[in-house]
Amino acid sequence: MNAKQESSQLATVVKAYQRYLKLEKNYSPNTVTSYINDLRHLLRFFQAEGQNPLEASLAHLHHFASTLHDLGIGPSSQARILSGIRTFYRFLVIDGYLTDDPSELLESPHLGERLPEVLSTAEVDRLEAAVDLSKPEGQRNKAIIEVLFSCGLRVSELVNLKWSDVYREERFVRILGKGSKERLVPISDRALQEMQFWDNDRRCLPIKPGHEDYVFLNRRGAKLTRTMILIIVKRLAAEAGITKTISPHTLRHSFATALLQGGADLRAIQAMLGHEDIGTTEIYTHVDTTALREEILHHHPRNIRYAASRNAQDSLENKE
Repeated sequence: MNAKQESSQLATVVKAYQRYLKLEKNYSPNTVTSYINDLRHLLRFFQAEGQNPLEASLAHLHHFASTLHDLGIGPSSQARILSGIRTFYRFLVIDGYLTDDPSELLESPHLGERLPEVLSTAEVDRLEAAVDLSKPEGQRNKAIIEVLFSCGLRVSELVNLKWSDVYREERFVRILGKGSKERLVPISDRALQEMQFWDNDRRCLPIKPGHEDYVFLNRRGAKLTRTMILIIVKRLAAEAGITKTISPHTLRHSFATALLQGGADLRAIQAMLGHEDIGTTEIYTHVDTTALREEILHHHPRNIRYAASRNAQDSLENKE
């Protein structure tokens, strides 16, 4: 097979893989784009090596993995790329392009456990208090914070939330999550009230055709983007004097952690977050343990006495 035929074959395979991710795996357009972008790292590597990725061995893939580190790509990004590569080769076996999967024993770099940043209820209250309700978008922004914290939604789920999926009397919202999987999430009276206040302002907007059912709109009457939600949250955090590095996803983490601290069952939290794997939800048990450790350090009498003696000693040394 000459270079032109090989290039044509690869283009066909990539298109088939893209269809597989979209139709078989039911991934969102953004997720499909991420997988294809990660695959391009592999394709560029094999092109530079003058090799065909359809004829790759485990040794070739190990060499590819080592180049990611040489390019300055961090461990978490390496792990994501290699996970996508394994998905690609599994697809090649499923679709009959290969009989054996060379990536089966390809390992990702070890990642240290990274606990998500969370906000306390008091900090969420500070976020909402920072909203300027005199501005046209003020009540909308307050409702956004409350819904994110009360329901634990992903930002993509928030921007696609529709009024027809809000069951006010039953106090549930219907969410279309990852993989187009539906789930029902309880919504608090407080969140419903903030949404109702926003709806009163929303009715004054020139709503664009096709956007009538979306809950959260911009000034031009079109549904908000994920980027705009990020900007809103970061601006409010700055105005509230919150120095933690936060994003809309921080409110999702905070929702789960608050439930766990309140005694909610881990399986119930898993269902509300829409996690397929309970292992994903278990990260919040570590967050809760970290918070407990901080409480012990600050309030246990032994630690209080030790801290007081250390402060007295430091003060004496400074005088000397």
